[in-house]
Amino acid sequence: MSEVTRREFTGAAAAAVAAVPAWTARSYGQVTGSNERLRIGVIGCGGMAGGHMRTLVKNKEADNAEIIAVCDIYDKRAEQAAKLTGGKQIKDYRTLLEMKEIDYVLIATPEHWHAQMILDALDAGKHVYTEKPMTKTIEESKKVLAKWKTAGRKMQVGVQGMSDNSYEAAWEQVKNGVLGKVVLAQIDYSRNHATDYWDYELDADAKPGVNLDWKAWLGPAPKRDWDPYRYFRWRHYWDYSGGIASDLFIHRATRLIKALNLKFPERVVATGGKYQFTDSRAEVPETFNALADYPGGPTMQLVSSMANDTPVEHTLRGHKATLTFTRTGFRITPQRLFANEVKEFTYTKTGAESIDLHHRNLQNAIRRNEALKCDPMLGYYAVVVCSMTVESFRKRRYLAFDAVREKVVKA
Repeated sequence: MSEVTRREFTGAAAAAVAAVPAWTARSYGQVTGSNERLRIGVIGCGGMAGGHMRTLVKNKEADNAEIIAVCDIYDKRAEQAAKLTGGKQIKDYRTLLEMKEIDYVLIATPEHWHAQMILDALDAGKHVYTEKPMTKTIEESKKVLAKWKTAGRKMQVGVQGMSDNSYEAAWEQVKNGVLGKVVLAQIDYSRNHATDYWDYELDADAKPGVNLDWKAWLGPAPKRDWDPYRYFRWRHYWDYSGGIASDLFIHRATRLIKALNLKFPERVVATGGKYQFTDSRAEVPETFNALADYPGGPTMQLVSSMANDTPVEHTLRGHKATLTFTRTGFRITPQRLFANEVKEFTYTKTGAESIDLHHRNLQNAIRRNEALKCDPMLGYYAVVVCSMTVESFRKRRYLAFDAVREKVVKA
């Protein structure tokens, strides 16, 4: 994991709901010189955003980039963020987007707000760093892609593992036939909790109508009465999250998509349930596993439990050799039948799963057109497979994907 783990993320905030303003990318479009200071606005100031902000503040001079505005619908979080960064405290994210001096925005809100905020930011002419997943649904991702392709702005999806070059290096080995035909790619992301998963503290200071705008936080999600569990532990609920699929698998699936140059799966099936934490209020399962078949192979195997953290090796299983990802890169081990044809090989990575590197990559893309490590296209491919695992589990159905119409269909 990066220096800021997902355990730190106690929830994030969105902002006021209202008619979408008629911004265009030309409204505030600007050309940033290679030596100019980049100015950043932060939307959502919860736990994961705190990790981003501390990193950006630490690297302010080195990266010549500073946070000048922060936005959250919970005043306490906004005040803490303003104190940390020195940025102006703002309640409504649309007001932040109107600030002409802002070059890019960090969106670190719950998943159900990602799509609308990305669309609004691109319309306002801002470059975007959005926490993963890019969007909550496939249809939302398609809208974001369409907007991004015409906006002329840079956009980084916050799968920080893509700043580790092991996966693009692995693709070179696969492409060159070193492994033979890859038939199975397996990967996991598991944790263990004592009493409940994602059981973030319920802050008693939060008082809707006094210092927190609950209606704004719900935004496009179904309207409900105030519930601190839903606000602070939003990953437990389908209205705001895909649970393990969108919080954990999104990291792993993106790695495999990059390493194997995958696009859309043909078929997906997912299983799981609440086996240990049966008293949890969570709607999402604590143990979740999925299989995704890609055209002509491989099968992607995703494994996770929040009740046992014993790891599964992250491997690409080829007919001639196996590639196993490690903390330092990867190693290739020949299959016995092909020991005379394939040589053992160890690759040492550069880069890392790092918030620092991921923001720096976006900054370099804005200044010098450096290629992005996780652009919206890669973000979309990951949303497709992870969203399908959620739908398969909830419908208890084997699903297929129509790659021509880019729609989920019955298998």
